[in-house]
Amino acid sequence: MSLLFLGLITFHSEVISQELYVFGEPASNMPGKSLGLKYSLKTAKEIGEGLGYTSSRNMLEAQFGLSKKWMIHPSVTFSDMYASRKMKFESFGFYAKYRFLSIDGIHKHFRSALFLKSVLSKNDLKYEELTTDGDHTAIQGGLILTQLIHKLALSATIGINQVTGKSKAYTFANFNYQSLNYSFSSGYLMLPKKYTSFNQPNFNVYCELIGSSGLDRKVSFIDMAPALQVIIKSNTKINVGYRFQLSGNAYRMANTGFLLSFEKTFLNALKK
Repeated sequence: MSLLFLGLITFHSEVISQELYVFGEPASNMPGKSLGLKYSLKTAKEIGEGLGYTSSRNMLEAQFGLSKKWMIHPSVTFSDMYASRKMKFESFGFYAKYRFLSIDGIHKHFRSALFLKSVLSKNDLKYEELTTDGDHTAIQGGLILTQLIHKLALSATIGINQVTGKSKAYTFANFNYQSLNYSFSSGYLMLPKKYTSFNQPNFNVYCELIGSSGLDRKVSFIDMAPALQVIIKSNTKINVGYRFQLSGNAYRMANTGFLLSFEKTFLNALKK
């Protein structure tokens, strides 16, 4: 195998590697000067007040690889969650990530990145689970560490989530307004066994642990989220995953949910 082909394969693996997690983000960025478009559908079988009702959230996201170190993701969500039970505009979000450390080796690399996500939502705070998905107005910042070793990718994320809009319907004493959010993600490349062409379909399997602990009140939960991913022609991803609670005492909209997403990447789309 020539050095040139090895270099191209290394670039290819970074574009479509097994660290393209379904529920979380790795420390690695999308290629510089690239554009991505993503649609996600999340469903949840509600508990509590919405017992038995299956609601859904639709997210439309644009992804901009500004450089090898910077990427931004503006997004909007539409959902039938909360009071109306009608599909309507819900929130606007903005995600930014800065990769500040890269250590590369043969068939392996280590990445570290800082991230910040904010969301402006029409929803009033109603549950003890704090997110930046559109459930309420909030901001979150934190650190991501990702290690790739051949076909296995491992990643850890930790961040502080702060609700920036007070609840109108409930008193502060009843709710958690700040939480420590964390996750551990693993991904494994199942196919192809050996790269011979950039057009080969990829099949990745994932398992992610997602947790949160309240900083205002003693509420917490931890979820498991297995997922499957198919990548077509190096630039199109189809993801499907299921998230369910392992343990916890937080009052949540739902303890289980499905995720389906479709993503398309256009290389060099932002080139001058």
